[in-house]
Amino acid sequence: MGHELVLKNGRRVTLPSYDELLQRTDAPAGAAWGLFGQDDELGTINLLTAEVVRQAAAEIQKGSVFSLNQPISFPQMAARGPYRHHIILPTGNRGRDDYLDNFYLQGSSQWDALCHVKHPTFGAYNGFPEEELPGNRGTRLGIHNLAEHGVAGRGVLIDIARFYEKRNKRIDYSSRHVFSLSELQAALDEQGTRLKPGDILIVRIGYTRWLKLNPERHTAIVQQTSSRQASIFPPMPGVEASREVLRWLWDNHVAAVATDGVGFEAVPLSLDSDNDVCLHHHLLGLFGMQIGELWELEALADDCADDQRYTFFLTSSPLNVVGGVGSPPNALAIK
Repeated sequence: MGHELVLKNGRRVTLPSYDELLQRTDAPAGAAWGLFGQDDELGTINLLTAEVVRQAAAEIQKGSVFSLNQPISFPQMAARGPYRHHIILPTGNRGRDDYLDNFYLQGSSQWDALCHVKHPTFGAYNGFPEEELPGNRGTRLGIHNLAEHGVAGRGVLIDIARFYEKRNKRIDYSSRHVFSLSELQAALDEQGTRLKPGDILIVRIGYTRWLKLNPERHTAIVQQTSSRQASIFPPMPGVEASREVLRWLWDNHVAAVATDGVGFEAVPLSLDSDNDVCLHHHLLGLFGMQIGELWELEALADDCADDQRYTFFLTSSPLNVVGGVGSPPNALAIK
């Protein structure tokens, strides 16, 4: 029996399983296109129904609030360079004013908008053509859709970094370390956490903490990715990129994913077998599932470990930039 939900417009939807998605002939195999409406631009954020939000509010028990946002100056990779902050000093009775130059919406903690990455074969989510996407005088799948809807629901932290620490296992953050699906599920089980439809899944791998503890490595990565001709990032850890992970995320009806890594999956990609996939292509392009990156998770993770409760109420209010390709998440976890 598929998961049933009522969208904000009152439309009832029954979601097929991932294996059923793979059997589709009216859309690319494995795609969620059309399930939330032919013109839908929200994707799996539609899983954050009124009832899901209402139940998620019960996660607030202590009233502790955690910001999940890095300073916008961190880490400025991929040829973006630092932003410039200009202060306009007051004259007479006027107050100060300010503005930013070179402010990249995906320069620090961020959401990827659904227009950020297309599937290389099938294109953008829901089949929107290239000429309707941002950069081509279109706005389809821009971050404004997420901003106007807003994000509120139950956040679930998988603290895979702490899972490793408990076992005295080392994570080589300068390598392509892959966190397997079996490890993610084992960490969830050890935490006593079960996923529910509409959860926002956050995976802490400890990468931003490592960057801050190793500023020389941070500087080297920034320099390595500073050329606009750079085609790939240096090796970085992340989640296993496989069809099993896609099946797990879809069949658990996850609304969105985020991490404190540069990408949700480990890079560079390995596409040596039919089971290997690029999660960005499939999550953004086929599922319509938002991806958050470089989130600040340390204080939240410590609190979760202290009270052994890894769920919380999560809110996020991205910048309402029409046709934006990404945005700082402006995310809060409230316990």
